[in-house]
Amino acid sequence: MRTEDLIDRLALDPPPRFGFGTAFLTATLLSILVAGGVFLAVIGIRPDIGRAAESARFLFKFVATMPLALGALGVALRLSRPGMAAGGWRLVLGAVPVLLAAAVALELHQVPATLWQSRLVGANAGFCLSLIPLMAIGPLALLIGVMRRGAPERPALAGGFAGLAAGGIAATFYALHCPDDSPLFVAAWYSAAILVTGVAGCLAGRRFLRW
Repeated sequence: MRTEDLIDRLALDPPPRFGFGTAFLTATLLSILVAGGVFLAVIGIRPDIGRAAESARFLFKFVATMPLALGALGVALRLSRPGMAAGGWRLVLGAVPVLLAAAVALELHQVPATLWQSRLVGANAGFCLSLIPLMAIGPLALLIGVMRRGAPERPALAGGFAGLAAGGIAATFYALHCPDDSPLFVAAWYSAAILVTGVAGCLAGRRFLRW
């Protein structure tokens, strides 16, 4: 087939009903709904949520998880398009470890050293490490699925950020249940659980986003 004939045939194909950005946004909203559904079905909101919401430690968990999810989503979207870099979303992601480090330093300053280990280990480390990846499975599948409509130049990297986004969404819901509010616990176990989803996303991206 001549190049001119191929171009003519492609020109006859109907345009997609939705742009990639719209599809990605739809997948993101569905990811939130799926993670929320699993959260409510499996564990639910902690019973003392009203009192917990008055604590700065409790609220800080969302200061860490929500920018992570948002920043990773932004990077994943941009990396799904050829020739696009992460852009300003890197600043959003870069703020997360800075905030965590500052919160941990403040915690170590305010809490006696004898309590550091108990605050770090908490009461639900294993639960955290299992529930966050579990709730992230659906969001990760949806994000990888929609990113297949794009053309990531670095599939593993793009999938890795999709995994971080899925982990951030799941961790935000999990924070509504988790009774361990110490920044030490969040920095250690939330980060470890989200890292698991990031690695899973990297592997999924390498497998399913190649073109």
